[in-house]
Amino acid sequence: MRQVEWWMLRVATALVLPMPLLLLYALAPAEIVMTAVAIMFMAHCVLCRHWCWLRQAWVVVAALLWGDIVLCAGLAEGMRGVMHAVGFGRYFVFVAGLQVWVLPQAIVRQQLARAYGWVALWLVAGCWQQYLCGRNFMGYGRWADGALLGPLWAPRAGHALVMTALPGLFPHFIRLSGQSGARGRPMVVAMLLGLALTMVLVAQRMPLVHMLAAMGVVGLVVPRLRAGVLAVMVMGAGEITLLPVLSPQAYDKLVVNLVAHMHAFADSPYGMLFIRAGVMIARHPWFGLGFDGFRHTCPDPAYFHGLPWLGVAEGAYGGAAGCNLHPHNFYLLVGTMGGLPAMGLFGVLVVCLLAPIWRGLAAAYDPQRLMLAVTVTLELWPVQSTSSLLTQPTAGWLFMAVGWALAASPVASQLQYMRGRD
Repeated sequence: MRQVEWWMLRVATALVLPMPLLLLYALAPAEIVMTAVAIMFMAHCVLCRHWCWLRQAWVVVAALLWGDIVLCAGLAEGMRGVMHAVGFGRYFVFVAGLQVWVLPQAIVRQQLARAYGWVALWLVAGCWQQYLCGRNFMGYGRWADGALLGPLWAPRAGHALVMTALPGLFPHFIRLSGQSGARGRPMVVAMLLGLALTMVLVAQRMPLVHMLAAMGVVGLVVPRLRAGVLAVMVMGAGEITLLPVLSPQAYDKLVVNLVAHMHAFADSPYGMLFIRAGVMIARHPWFGLGFDGFRHTCPDPAYFHGLPWLGVAEGAYGGAAGCNLHPHNFYLLVGTMGGLPAMGLFGVLVVCLLAPIWRGLAAAYDPQRLMLAVTVTLELWPVQSTSSLLTQPTAGWLFMAVGWALAASPVASQLQYMRGRD
């Protein structure tokens, strides 16, 4: 049995380490890896009677949320919906597997951080190559809205760079600022400025906000970098003023479109999605519309209405133009699937995840833990536009970061499998 367990852990580790690369180029294999690791973790728990992780608050709340979504899916779509909703639970099992089985060892986390760092550098190099040459190594030019694709074929470079650079590069920046004497801080400031410049040229609004917010947190938490981070922010603002010359398309998206969306949010694509999801939740507050209900029912004219309580007049608001595959927000997505109870449980789950991730962090000088905590917090922040929680690569980036952050927290060492004690 011990030999079987040893081989399962080695296979699971070998599958997890290349995940950042799979989430760039092989989304179906990334999904298969998450499912396979979840299955192997459950087999490990059965063989080794390793169940103490079930006593965690976040696991209990995740089970309640999962059960609620399964129930609502059954009520909305019958057995077909139940089968889809049951599969959603694999993500929570995957997170637990990372936390207490695959990533508790510091050396494995270091290897994963190294993989994330190399992928982040690859993304930066790909973005600059496309900016300078007009096309990336695949032959693709900019996206229709002006976003740089980097070394990819779709506008996903911004989010991928945030999810890899924060845990893969920023811990090195923090350590370098304190270990290289007088040269360390200028080097770190130069690298942070390079990342900020890259994100501005990528021209994806939410990833840029995340990157700048992460730099702001680093400036607040690491006193020796405060002046440098402030300088980066000032120079970044100056770069945005030069965008009409450096990259007119990026300027149109980051500035012109943003101002237009904020001036008339209800009429913007994001506002229409918010209104459509709000109408769905208002019409089905207790049980929602079932698994991935927004995508299935968005074209239904029954939801072509405004939200008078928000000052959006009644009528066929948005119509078919207000539809998309998802509402671009995790909380609204869960609310359309399971109503207000599911949305509330998701909010409680976020709190239960962030509590152990941040616990004791102030007293422990651990740049890796800090950046993982920042990454998870930014991803789960409620007021933002996101991709779907149900598909790759978003689900992979998020649940990898959550499992990794939990594994790096002190509670993980208390939950590891120890033969004869579990």
